[in-house]
Amino acid sequence: MDQTVLVTGGSGFVASHCLVQLLEQGFSVRTTIRDMNKKDRVKNSLKNAGIHEHHKLTFIEADLLKDENWDSAMIGCDYVLHVASPIFLRLPKNEDEMIKPAVEGTIRVLRAATLAGVKRVVMTSNFGAIGYSHKDHTRKINESDWTNPDEKGLSIYNKSKVLAERAAWQFIDENLGVLELSVVNPMGIFGPALDSALSSGYGLLKQLMDGSMKRLPDIRLGIVDVRDVADLHIKAMLNPNAKGERFLALSGGTMSLLEIAQLLKQEMPSYTQKTSVKPLPNWLLTLVAFFSDKAKAIKPLVGVYREASNDKARKKLGWKPRSNKEAILSSARCLVENGEV
Repeated sequence: MDQTVLVTGGSGFVASHCLVQLLEQGFSVRTTIRDMNKKDRVKNSLKNAGIHEHHKLTFIEADLLKDENWDSAMIGCDYVLHVASPIFLRLPKNEDEMIKPAVEGTIRVLRAATLAGVKRVVMTSNFGAIGYSHKDHTRKINESDWTNPDEKGLSIYNKSKVLAERAAWQFIDENLGVLELSVVNPMGIFGPALDSALSSGYGLLKQLMDGSMKRLPDIRLGIVDVRDVADLHIKAMLNPNAKGERFLALSGGTMSLLEIAQLLKQEMPSYTQKTSVKPLPNWLLTLVAFFSDKAKAIKPLVGVYREASNDKARKKLGWKPRSNKEAILSSARCLVENGEV
């Protein structure tokens, strides 16, 4: 295969699986990393996935917050999977500290792709850009829905994602016919990690498995396996029907924290002896939120309607995701293998 694909943020959870699948399919792959010291870590991740030959993989140092190297990163690329997001080690006090880099980083990538003559960019957004303003519970959330960025209780992270995606579509509208865009909007991403740097979904499972979450709030999750997220990016990259479209990525249906805890206890009893299956009543969470920042952060997630449809990705692109159960259990096994529980 003589096509070249750029994957932004190659050391990330989703991006690393994109690299694996692209290399397995014979593409020449270029990936950006913010620090070239991460190069060996990415190669080791690929080895863990069975990729031992790296002659079709090249690295380039580039940061979403800086102009340097983006033009050269794009040269000769047919497609771009824009998976990277700006990283914040702490929640900023001023929301513009997170929103501005997310929006500007997206435009920086799209502008460089346009100048280089890239055919299509597939951008990773999230469910937060789609589902948090949906009020009609008689129908499932779909890709025609948009979250209002001024929605009460919306996290700064989700606000940054919706504004970044809005900016991307606006850029395409203003440069009509030059560059194609497709967007993937995953729900909660689980599945196997390729190294010991575990993503945020693992933190939730760890709290369930080691018993540090004593009572379980009424939170439901849409779930998708990281391998299927990567697969959907590649399908959206190649399929002509994906031009100008968004695709929700979820296995189907939702699971509550209680249902996840029960699944873990049933399937992995040796590692879930401390796992709680005691619900946390909403009234008690409301009371605790007056005194606890952690409870205050959880409260907006309680009772959120998350029933969404994956029909579009299935029918338009022939996407066939794994089950919620497989995604959760493969994550849990990673925690065990890495000595986290």
